[in-house]
Amino acid sequence: MSERKASDLLVECLESEGVTRVFGIPGEETLDVNESLAKSSIDFVAVRHEHGAALMAAMQGRLTGRAGVCLATLGPGATNLVSGIAHAFLDRTPLVALTAQAGSERRHKESHQHIDVLSVLDPVTKYNAGVADPSTLPELVRKAFTLAEAEKPGATHIELPEDTMAARVDVELMREPRRRAVLAPLPEAFAAAAAAIEGARRPVILAGNGVLRAGASAALQSLARSAGIGVAETFMGKGAGPSDDLAFGTVGMDAADYELAGFEEADVVITVGYDLVEHAPSEWNPRRDKTIVCIDSVAPEADAHFETRVDLVGDVRGILSQLEAQLSGQRSAGREPSTVSRPSPTPAGESRLRALAARALDAGSEDDAFPMRPARVLWELRQALDPEDMLFSDVGLHKLWIARLYPALAPDSVFISNGLAGMGVAVPSAIGAKLLFPERRVVTVSGDGGVLMNCQELETAARLKTPVVNVVLQDGAYSMIVSKQDKKFGRHFGTDFGGTDFVALAGAFGLPGWRCDSAPDFGSRLAHALTLDVPSLLVVPIDYSQDVADLESLDTRS
Repeated sequence: MSERKASDLLVECLESEGVTRVFGIPGEETLDVNESLAKSSIDFVAVRHEHGAALMAAMQGRLTGRAGVCLATLGPGATNLVSGIAHAFLDRTPLVALTAQAGSERRHKESHQHIDVLSVLDPVTKYNAGVADPSTLPELVRKAFTLAEAEKPGATHIELPEDTMAARVDVELMREPRRRAVLAPLPEAFAAAAAAIEGARRPVILAGNGVLRAGASAALQSLARSAGIGVAETFMGKGAGPSDDLAFGTVGMDAADYELAGFEEADVVITVGYDLVEHAPSEWNPRRDKTIVCIDSVAPEADAHFETRVDLVGDVRGILSQLEAQLSGQRSAGREPSTVSRPSPTPAGESRLRALAARALDAGSEDDAFPMRPARVLWELRQALDPEDMLFSDVGLHKLWIARLYPALAPDSVFISNGLAGMGVAVPSAIGAKLLFPERRVVTVSGDGGVLMNCQELETAARLKTPVVNVVLQDGAYSMIVSKQDKKFGRHFGTDFGGTDFVALAGAFGLPGWRCDSAPDFGSRLAHALTLDVPSLLVVPIDYSQDVADLESLDTRS
């Protein structure tokens, strides 16, 4: 190998790991890195805030399984990445963050923009290292990508001192391509799982984000239909399970969800890709009396309410297929381990959650109230979008409505952050997704509080010509907190804010924007916006007076 700058070596390492895009903002201390990127095959996507860079990169990691990459300078650039890195860490998306650092000649003393970034990021990364010797770059980069993508995936970080990146180095890249180790459960574990399931009177499956991450939706649905077991999904697992009578609904708002979805009567719960960061198992196993069969990519977390009977750990898709074969083999051989008579998996009332949610969404189709109510908004969105189109929810009260009522008809079509669950996630994530899948229509739904936390990325969308339709539900308040304060204290405080002319804001970024003036108007404007080849914004005055937790009250026809 010929001698070159360490920054050139870094970029060669990124290329060898399959990186095609880096999201970020250039800085003084990344001058060498950015120059090396400019000479490479990698597309550098300039964003308007480092938080947006991390979220775009994380979504690319989420959708491809290969770590997305973001880049920031030292000091404020690095600290602006923290929320996005924490998002990748808790939402289990592979991300490699690169940040600059001051040169060695000034790191031992007080110095302009110098802070200990490694210490700041240590709690929210799976791997976190600085480059002291540029010859170690191939190993550091390989390790960062390997650990970011290893189950459960998350964020890793490499710190790039300015003088180290400018140094000359003569070293080879890693010679072998990266490979992923695949675990496989022992045969006796499958036998024990099959025995527990066949002996259950009322089993239920709880599907989480790990199903989608593993590309295991088809295998899960096949198992559910073969065994006749209903599937409830977590917020981040929407779209993983069946969409027919075996769909038991989306759970995770409160304990009542699980009761409505049949967990109260369930004796065996089969968790598949379920992640405790979404919702505590105490919500669905309060008495600690469920027999739990855990199917996941890693060993289960220790929790008093999540004591598992059988663990099937490894390739989730392969495990589901093998378990289905085991169950089918036992039945065909007439070797059922139990003579227990199991009720039909879908009798009336088995999943009141799904039935009530479907009825509420259907009632929304006839609700012409204005300001609009959430069910009508979601009904219009479902009518306008194809099954494979993508809906991105920001964080706020609307997130609960989307989780409750909006049907996910395909995997990776509804995205709800429920790990870190930070406001401002929707717009940057949607841009990252649209860059990967330009043929799929993409819509974001944000509140007027959350959208302003990353609205600067609308300029990025306009510049990149990513035609995302951004729906802003406007009521001038942090409505999730309004709801919780009102329930707990009978009043709310510190939650109201002034109005924003979002149509004018869209215009400032060169985007078409409209303010809807009736419920039917929203449907027609949405249909038009989805035909455009530029990003757009729709403002919808919203009425949150209905209680999303009280599904039985949402049928406005009764």
